[in-house]
Amino acid sequence: MSEDEHDDVVCQVVRGTIDAAVVLRTDEVVAFLDIHPVFKGHVLVSPVRHVDTLLELAEDQMVPLLTAAQRVARAISTALGAQGTFVAVNNVVSQSVPHLHVHVVPRTKGDGLRGFFWPRQRYAEGDRDAYAALLREALAAQDAP
Repeated sequence: MSEDEHDDVVCQVVRGTIDAAVVLRTDEVVAFLDIHPVFKGHVLVSPVRHVDTLLELAEDQMVPLLTAAQRVARAISTALGAQGTFVAVNNVVSQSVPHLHVHVVPRTKGDGLRGFFWPRQRYAEGDRDAYAALLREALAAQDAP
């Protein structure tokens, strides 16, 4: 599908039908300030072509998307003095816009964010190996002809 067939916020930014503070635009990606930033300078980096989630992104679009996110992270450090960045993608759960976007959030020590935003847990005895086996099996199935 082309971006013209969708009306999500990212497609509107791509078409120029809504106001956005675009910081980077190429033929393949667009990056703009989040209107509800975790911290000022929080940027969303998205493919220009409409894709719902990372699972649907074509392999040839991975490099342009992650390269743009890397460039934005560097710019955030240089321009805003951030000590680092938090880079994240939500797929379906917690994804507020149905168009793939990478969050690049400026970070500084003592900014109030602690690791991940959610509680962490531990594996029960044997669970870690069982989960690893399930994931290895699913990955092998993806490689099978």
